[in-house]
Amino acid sequence: MGQVFSDTSKKDDNEDSMYRSFTEYFKKIKVENKIISPETIQSIELNLKKGNMQETNTVIMTALKNIDSVPINIAVTGESGAGKSSFINALRGVKDDEKDAAEVGVTETTMKITPYKHPRIKNLDIWDLPGVGTLKFPPKDYLKEVEFQKYDFFIIVSATRFTKHEIDLAKIITLMKKNYYFVRTKVDSDLDNEKKCKARTFDQEKVLQQIRSSYLDTFRNNKIDEPLIFLISNHNLRDYDFPALMDTLIKDLPVQKRHNFMLSLSNITEAAIDRKYSSSKQFIWLEAFKEGALATIPVLNTIQGSDMEKLEATLYHYQVLFGVDDESLKVIAKNSQVPIEKLKEKLKSHSLLENKEEETLRKMLLKYLEKFASATGGPLATGLYFGKTFYFHHLFLDIVTEDAKVLLRETYSKD
Repeated sequence: MGQVFSDTSKKDDNEDSMYRSFTEYFKKIKVENKIISPETIQSIELNLKKGNMQETNTVIMTALKNIDSVPINIAVTGESGAGKSSFINALRGVKDDEKDAAEVGVTETTMKITPYKHPRIKNLDIWDLPGVGTLKFPPKDYLKEVEFQKYDFFIIVSATRFTKHEIDLAKIITLMKKNYYFVRTKVDSDLDNEKKCKARTFDQEKVLQQIRSSYLDTFRNNKIDEPLIFLISNHNLRDYDFPALMDTLIKDLPVQKRHNFMLSLSNITEAAIDRKYSSSKQFIWLEAFKEGALATIPVLNTIQGSDMEKLEATLYHYQVLFGVDDESLKVIAKNSQVPIEKLKEKLKSHSLLENKEEETLRKMLLKYLEKFASATGGPLATGLYFGKTFYFHHLFLDIVTEDAKVLLRETYSKD
């Protein structure tokens, strides 16, 4: 009887630790960065508190399945010459001259709906829509023709001014209970021209404000509430309003779609990389809680051959998501005119599993476990263990994230 009581107490302590760890972890994450809804978090917490691991598993499995499978559809429309194709390529993290890029520099206007898949995120599609002014029916019929209900939001692109057609389209989109965003491209060209004409009095911030104000005047004159206007350059995404546009889209998307959209972001700033890191970390924790806590210390587990294959696949998965895999490095090397071997010398993840001796991996994991516990006060601090997979995921994610930042600094140091 005493043994049964002891086992029961241990089980209760373990479940209580899981509840406290889950609650503390998700409490720290900002609302706009969470990848599961408050209702789902509350349901998981409630089931963990009750010790109902089967129901906890079901709730988390459903949430993860939704994240993996729910489609994200972005509609981009605008007149010919507005830089719409280059903008679509920018959203996909694809150069204009790469394979499967949206074709740029085409004089004729797009007359059909064309979907473009994101190269890394399988459920993210960006749709190139015909400009509303090119078709022979009003905006309301235009939305029916393009099946407006399937899009999460509309981005209306212009390089000069927004026409009455596009403003009327925005009004109808609002009536249809959808979000839209106005994007003004090619502001770098405007600034260059202004600088050439008025070299002595040129003021970049003043010119940008003048562009923004001219649009706001147009909206006021057409009796439309002042929308957010994002001034961008398709070829200099770090500059101007492109990062702010991405932040806005993430905030406005349904919570279950945030994870994959965040993973789709190009590594144009450290903030974008950190967002991908935070989102991936949440996913790892959810996977760990789904599987439940293991009672053994992970570093004492044997690393089998099949484990090594899984570890290699896991590391490669993060390398692809963060753009530090071989294919991504080839593109970066070509664009920066730096040999790929030189780039790899600066990165840790490419040599991480070269030495496959179990003892080496065990030491590496032990060192990371100590760092993880002291930095987070996480599972180890409460005696809670999720098994070696959980910690290797964290280790790989940390290393690949740092590699992405090294590449970012390397790339932009040459500008």
